[in-house]
Amino acid sequence: MNGQSAEPATNRIAPQHAEDKKERVDKIDYKMVTFSLAGKEYGIDIMNVKEIARAGKFTYVPNAAPFVRGVYNLRGDIISVIDLRTMFHLPSERKGDDALESLLILRVDEHVFGVIVDNIDKVVGISSASIQPPHPIFGDINVKYIKGIIENAGKLYIILNVEKLFAPKKSAEVKTIVDGGLRKPAIVDDQAPEELAKIELSYQEQQETSGDLTSAFIKETLFAFKRFAVTPLNEAWFDQRYEEWKQVRKAMDLQLKEQGEADQFLETFFSPCTSQLWTEQYMKQLLAALPDVSGKNLNVWNPGCGKGYETYSLACLLKQRYPEARVKIWANDSDLLSISMAPNMVFMVDDVPDLYKEFMIKGRNGWTFLQAVRDTIFFEFHDVLNTNPVPPADLILCRDTVSFMSAIDQKRLLADFNEKSKNKSVLLLGVNEKLPTAGWKAVPVDGISMYIKGA
Repeated sequence: MNGQSAEPATNRIAPQHAEDKKERVDKIDYKMVTFSLAGKEYGIDIMNVKEIARAGKFTYVPNAAPFVRGVYNLRGDIISVIDLRTMFHLPSERKGDDALESLLILRVDEHVFGVIVDNIDKVVGISSASIQPPHPIFGDINVKYIKGIIENAGKLYIILNVEKLFAPKKSAEVKTIVDGGLRKPAIVDDQAPEELAKIELSYQEQQETSGDLTSAFIKETLFAFKRFAVTPLNEAWFDQRYEEWKQVRKAMDLQLKEQGEADQFLETFFSPCTSQLWTEQYMKQLLAALPDVSGKNLNVWNPGCGKGYETYSLACLLKQRYPEARVKIWANDSDLLSISMAPNMVFMVDDVPDLYKEFMIKGRNGWTFLQAVRDTIFFEFHDVLNTNPVPPADLILCRDTVSFMSAIDQKRLLADFNEKSKNKSVLLLGVNEKLPTAGWKAVPVDGISMYIKGA
């Protein structure tokens, strides 16, 4: 221990350290597409990049968020276009309407959309071991959306985590914990504290009053996984489905431990022709059930319209049922990707029932609805739980949407239906939804839950 051993020790270690460093640098196992935003360099995992493009003249989407530039026809596919500069509150050059923007076409899960950046640079290969943890000082972006940072060829790159930035919010994970021999839900994701309190209180009340705690647990986990709330609106269906579930799962645990089991439980809930154009049989049932109208104008409200399948189906139906009326449909949804695609849906010929052919035209990329049909529909990005600025409605179509809200929100929306409807208005709910409020008369129609106000 004479103080002279430090240098030889360092010399012995240094070559091995240098070799390790060289091995890490030489191992290229991560590729990213690089681009710039407001003078800083960014990267996105190349596995999320479908292609790059130069594009402009995006189609405006009414009432969309400020960072949504509109939608774009990418070789027949309608995709949403998001301006990253606006999303991150970064300065950007104002360009003319005809100017082309640098566009990254991204794929996140099953969704494809475009993002606008200042400039797209190149593909850079790096070693994933060299990526450093994110830190707020390295960008103007919330650190939770940054996968990491890396220096390469004299440039510092901020690597975005597009899965966190753009992926739809996942349902709360539900785990079960044994409590005195009973199982109860433990919500462990992004539930707000007040929602946790409501769930815990609800469980305690059920524990005291319910003779079937398994049924109570399924109700709680359906809401946690799928935001499906069992209320008087749908409890008749739930009770029947629960009895079926006990038969299906005879030798298995009845509880829902994962989202897939919740999906399986809800399989029988949805109305006919969900996520498709209505069939001829379904159209005939509705045609026969709809009452006569005396007015020349027909105002229709379709909250929760999704991609627009049922909206277009309804528009064609109303043109047949009320050929002399001027029909206007207000269709809204809070799913930005779905509502962005709705105005310009394109169908392959095999996907179009014959009854729709007179309302459609064949184009280069497939079949689209005639302009006269599309002019009857106003698609809008909107959360139905906010103020709904629609005129008094002659018909409200809202199949299978109300059930996927909390009990409080269900009451609010049903009250809004009552307020926004005229006397003798028609309300169409999901086939397994029964209106629990007074003032509406049920119309017996097979496969349809129809009500007429004040009849």
